[in-house]
Amino acid sequence: MSTLFSKIIAGEIPGRFVWADDEVVAFLSIGPIRPGHTLVVPRDEVDHWIDADDALLSRLTAVAKRIGAAQQAEWESPRVGTMIAGFEVPHLHVHVWPVWGLDDFSFAAVDPDPSPESLEEAAERLRNRLVALGHGDHVPDDVSSAG
Repeated sequence: MSTLFSKIIAGEIPGRFVWADDEVVAFLSIGPIRPGHTLVVPRDEVDHWIDADDALLSRLTAVAKRIGAAQQAEWESPRVGTMIAGFEVPHLHVHVWPVWGLDDFSFAAVDPDPSPESLEEAAERLRNRLVALGHGDHVPDDVSSAG
């Protein structure tokens, strides 16, 4: 059975991609805690993070680190948060978002209905920052495609 994230990766459901490589993609959350909130997702379906092999977890972490550095630079946040919750979609994903304090770790702060324009702006800012930081080879040419 194909997960929601597999459908986004396959282009069956829209996504705002900021990163794509052979193993991992990253796209904006449709329910951001803060602008730029991104999900780093393996292309292959793995339900629980403890079931992923070490190489995949290392790759997810490396990409999350690059996304986080771009978020921190772009939104000038003092920190970047990460979380693997695993309850929403049965497909491993790492949440990465700019944080200013512990309150930013509450999913109660999620914007349940962000405007398409705000998501597009955040995606473009993050994509441009990733390119500026030297990661342009992993930024898809088309924001709506995982490449």
